[in-house]
Amino acid sequence: MGSKNKLKRFKENEQFKNVIQPDREAVKNGFSLKGKWALHFGNDDPIVLELGCGKGEYTIGLAQHHPHKNFIGIDIKGARLWRGAKTALEENLDNVAFLRTQIELIDELFAENEVSEIWITFPDPQIKYKRTKHRMTNQEFLDRYKRILNPGGLMHLKTDSEFMHGYTLGILQGLGLEIIYANHDVYKNEGSPTEVLNIQTFYEKQYLEKGKPITYIQFKI
Repeated sequence: MGSKNKLKRFKENEQFKNVIQPDREAVKNGFSLKGKWALHFGNDDPIVLELGCGKGEYTIGLAQHHPHKNFIGIDIKGARLWRGAKTALEENLDNVAFLRTQIELIDELFAENEVSEIWITFPDPQIKYKRTKHRMTNQEFLDRYKRILNPGGLMHLKTDSEFMHGYTLGILQGLGLEIIYANHDVYKNEGSPTEVLNIQTFYEKQYLEKGKPITYIQFKI
C-alpha cells in the first residue's frame, strides 16, 4: 500500500465514529472508556473482543451473526482496521467498534469483568524462542485476559499454525485451565461452532487454498 493511501486511511480513521485511537500516555493515565464501554455503545450488551483483528473480517462477521452483542476489534495497524471500520459504517453495524492500540495494554482499556469473550484469530505464532514473550497465549497475556473477562468468560483461538495450537494446549494443560473444545482441523472434523466455520478471513482463504489445516480451541481462564 502506498504512503498516500495510508495517510488517507489514517485521516479517515480520525473521522470515523467507530474508531478509537488513544495514545499510550492517555491509556496509562486512565482511559476514559475503561469500565464505561456501555456508554460508547449505548447499551449493556455483552462485549466481545477480537485481538489482532487486521482488516476486521472476524469482528464484522461475528457482529452480523450476533446483533445483541457488542464487538471491538483491536489492532495497532490503523491502515488495516480502516477496512473493517468502513465496512461497519457502510452496513450500519452499530454494535462494532475498532480500537487502535497495543494488545499488551488491554487490561488498561477494560475494567474487571467488563468483557464476555475474547477471540484471537490467526496471530503471529512467534516461533523463535526469544519471541516467546510476544505469543498471545503465553501466561502473561492469559493473566491480562483473566483480569478483564467476567466469570465464565470464553476464550477462542483460531489459527493455521500447528505450533501455536500445540503450544497453547500445552500452556492450558500446564495451568490446569478448562479446555472446552479443541480441533486440529475444523473443516475436516465435525463439531466446531458455526462462527468458526462460516467466517473466514482473507488470509484464512489463502491458507485453505494451500491445503493448510485450520485449528481452533475454546477455553476458559
